[in-house]
Amino acid sequence: MWRKILCCLLVAFLLTVGWAEPTDHDHDHSADHHKHLHHGKDEPHPHHEGEDEPCHKLSPYNADFAFSLYEKLASLPDAKGKNIFFSPLSVSMALSMLALGAKGETHSQIFSTLGYSSLTAEQVNNGYEHLLHMLGHIQDSLLLEIGGALAIQKDFKPEDTFLKDIEHFYKGEAFSVDVSNPEVAVEEINKFIAKKTKDMITDMVKSLDPATVMMIINYMYFKGKWEDAFKVEDTSKGDFHVDENTKVSVDMMNRAGLYDYFHDEGNFTTIIKVPYNGSASMIIVMPDQGKMEEVEKHICKDHLKYWRTNTHKTNLDLHMPKFSLSTSSCLADTLKGMGMVDAFSDSADLSGISTGAKLAVSKVLHKAVVSVDEEGTEAAAATGIGIVLMSAPIFVKVEVNRPFLFFIVEKNTRHILFMGKMNNPTA
Repeated sequence: MWRKILCCLLVAFLLTVGWAEPTDHDHDHSADHHKHLHHGKDEPHPHHEGEDEPCHKLSPYNADFAFSLYEKLASLPDAKGKNIFFSPLSVSMALSMLALGAKGETHSQIFSTLGYSSLTAEQVNNGYEHLLHMLGHIQDSLLLEIGGALAIQKDFKPEDTFLKDIEHFYKGEAFSVDVSNPEVAVEEINKFIAKKTKDMITDMVKSLDPATVMMIINYMYFKGKWEDAFKVEDTSKGDFHVDENTKVSVDMMNRAGLYDYFHDEGNFTTIIKVPYNGSASMIIVMPDQGKMEEVEKHICKDHLKYWRTNTHKTNLDLHMPKFSLSTSSCLADTLKGMGMVDAFSDSADLSGISTGAKLAVSKVLHKAVVSVDEEGTEAAAATGIGIVLMSAPIFVKVEVNRPFLFFIVEKNTRHILFMGKMNNPTA
């Protein structure tokens, strides 16, 4: 079995007041709408040097948003002692798709929430176009599928510009549903999401408000093999200390080998990077006993950069738990608390989606699934080396046996794909 990290995010637009008869649009998807050239997956992307890479410009802003969103989710009243898992990139991308149709203060609030206030819409859209292109070229070693879609009520006609921009910048595809027959519409949307996530997320949408005219969907599917697999026969039962009074028995994987490792005494954390084949890694951040809340309170992108810079190859006897979890979140109140208020109210200006309808956002749903186990690619190599007798290497024993944070990061785009907190592997 591979490690599977899957995510799907959905934004549903609700028709909040009476709407005028929409004007018919000529759905001409001609390429001359854009100043930018389209390019296929196998065509080279226009080259950008160093820090000028469009997706790299987005990276620090998306990292800040990731930690801000984590802070909000971790501070929810029912989050204490719970596992957390989500895709900050999926959320950022879905909200950026929404911003394509927003204007005025509504647009400003979306960009402010995402941390994009100092960026132009062109920089953001070009950044995502480039990021999607970059991620689409790593599939030889990792399977990572990410994209967008619009589920549109059959008699609702969005603006041509909005449709073309969704397709061009966000790989968005549109399909129609009949919300007047909600059970069938829900089934069609869930079938689309299930197909994009290899049947790992099959029941994203439970019901549809009859006033819904569109859903913006962002999906992400990741499947990766460890660069160095854990052997199943080395897995054994071990204790995981949920807190000072609670311990649970878990399947603890074990492998001795070279890992990037750093013990940050100043920030009370142990850092281990466990690489996948290709350009992605899982970074485990394990606070010292009793220090999780303090680490959560201060952690930011600068810590992640500092830890990644200071890790060094170390012989570890690594013990880490197998785990799988599924999380579902309604993010509307969280996003309002981050400053995105108008989009959910009568003040919403989503006229970039339709000038003939008064629209507002009704729901933001997020569902993520993760499974981590031993298996990966078997590898063999033969190299002729002169051998001298030396003392056996000393291995530092590291047991990931208490609550930890974890990140799935992609090196080439410098993005956090997923992040979470494992508080209890048995929950």
